[in-house]
Amino acid sequence: MALNIIPSFIPSCDISAALQEQVQSSIDLHSPLLILGGGSKSFYGRPPVETSNILDLKDHIGVIDYDPTELAITVRAGTRLQDLELLLAKQQQILPFEPPLFDKNSTIGGVVSSGISGPRRAFSGSIRDAVLGVEIINGEGKIVHFGGQVMKNVAGYDMSRLMVRSMGTLGVILSVSLRVLPKPAKEITLVVMADQEESLAYCKRWRREHLPISATTWYRGTVYVRLSGTETTLEAAQQKLSKEISFEQLEDDETFWQSIRNQQHAFFKEINKPLWRLSLPINAPVIARFSGDLLTEWGGTQRWVSNNAPANIVRAVVEKHGGYATLFGGQKYLPEVPPFPVLAPELLELHKRLKRKLDPHNIFNPGRLYRDL
Repeated sequence: MALNIIPSFIPSCDISAALQEQVQSSIDLHSPLLILGGGSKSFYGRPPVETSNILDLKDHIGVIDYDPTELAITVRAGTRLQDLELLLAKQQQILPFEPPLFDKNSTIGGVVSSGISGPRRAFSGSIRDAVLGVEIINGEGKIVHFGGQVMKNVAGYDMSRLMVRSMGTLGVILSVSLRVLPKPAKEITLVVMADQEESLAYCKRWRREHLPISATTWYRGTVYVRLSGTETTLEAAQQKLSKEISFEQLEDDETFWQSIRNQQHAFFKEINKPLWRLSLPINAPVIARFSGDLLTEWGGTQRWVSNNAPANIVRAVVEKHGGYATLFGGQKYLPEVPPFPVLAPELLELHKRLKRKLDPHNIFNPGRLYRDL
């Protein structure tokens, strides 16, 4: 039986009809529509279309369904991330992908649309893995549903996961159903001095040993590894790790991981150059060209670098190692550089066909993801 956990911030009237009406009006007028949640990620991706026609979702809030025993929750897209996480915390549950909270106005719709995950992502799954279903307004002005509301209703790939990192270009997300996880009974963070090459070797070894790791970071000669589980599990893992490496335990580790998750760490605060997010295979070596101001996460598969290297050089070097580079921040330094890697012609055509199918009138956030979409 679902718990009647309905926060007081749920509106008494149904806003969906008003949103649907605005979408239909935009279709009739062939007017581009800027979809806006909390605005906390307006820096990310291509600049939004300049228009006064704004679809504001900030009042479309609240929990639709939540049964903690099902490990799933369905909420309206305008629901603030911090309110959602507070509700889950009362039931000792968390979002598995640990999304960044850039400010208090961050919404769950924006989290899904941007597809940005936090420190736990490499060990508990991405946003796309957690999405069970969505309700959207499509490009014909109709409200449609994809996927389900609980894990047992979902089999294989479904259209709902296309909404992840679509930057609002495929439809207006009205609600989303997400998988949640029990909150770990305990977490500790161990630290050890190591250069970048040593840190990558450690992370690859730890992955093979199936340790209860929930986050890793390397920055300026120090590896941080977070362990999550029961006290007995953590004691066993700590003993296993300490046989070969002399660790220290980090005090106030929650503050440290919040700074990584929300990009409030000193590395992110001192950015005065283009900030690149490098996504790389697990076996990618140290890239000597990017050995300057660097921070790595996810066992080395996500590397942040802030430098003035030409964009074509950054992307060519990363592609050579089997990865791709996203211009995440500091676009003011490279205003003509597309934030996301240029798609191969066949992939671009696939994206265009999908856009035409879901948004035939090209009104949803045009150009926000790629110039021609």
